[in-house]
This record gives sequence, C-alpha cells and structure tokens, in this order.
Amino acid sequence: MDTARFFELATEVFEVLGVLAMVVGFVFAFFLAVRAWRRTGDGAQAFKTLRESLGGAILLGLELLVAADIVKTVTSTPSLTDAAVLGVIVLIRTVLSLSIEIEIDGVAPWRKALVTGPQVLARAARSSAGQEPASDR
Repeated sequence: MDTARFFELATEVFEVLGVLAMVVGFVFAFFLAVRAWRRTGDGAQAFKTLRESLGGAILLGLELLVAADIVKTVTSTPSLTDAAVLGVIVLIRTVLSLSIEIEIDGVAPWRKALVTGPQVLARAARSSAGQEPASDR
C-alpha cells in the first residue's frame, strides 16, 4: 500500500468514525433520555439529558470530521485554495463546537472555571468541615 492510499484510507476512516459517533450518540442519548424520564417522570430532566448527551456526541463527531479534513489537506498537493478551504471548514466547525458547548453547559468554556470553581471550593470546604449534605456525597 502506497503512502497516498494509506492517508486516503485514514481520511475515510476518520469521516466514517465522525458520522458513526453522531449516529450512535443519538441512539445512546435517546436511550438515556427515555431512561431518565422513566426513573424521574420529569420530562424536563429527560430533555436536559437528551440535549447534553446528544450535544456531546455531536461535538465528538465534529472533532473527528475536523481531523479528517486536516489529514486530507496536509496529505494532498499543497495549494493556497486547499488551505483556505480547510481554514473555513475548521472555523465553521469550531464555531459550531463552541455554540454547542455553550448550549450544553450554559456558560462559555473560558468562563466555566469562574462559575464552577467557587462551587467546587465551597463543597470542599463544607466537606472538610463535616457540613456537607448527604445528597452531595
């Protein structure tokens, strides 16, 4: 197998894995949402579970598709057009990834520490003082 065929095959594998991650992730997310709905009877909790799990599957799929595009561009004959197309594709997918992550977490990734950090510190302080509620343990 020559090098060009190997990288073409690697690109195809990344593309298939990206699509599979999204399809299998959808099925798994739907299963988790139904399970959450049966356990709690709360439709809002089931929807939140579906949204978070499906968002994670889409993020994973997008990352794999970006990897496929990078391999395809790096291994092809270098041209300014190919590099520009890759840049636009990566930019669009990055914006999508950030949007989905913000939608799932409710906060921008670079602000997540500001939101969750104080909560983690407060929980640790309560735990060390023996004041942590049983539900948090």
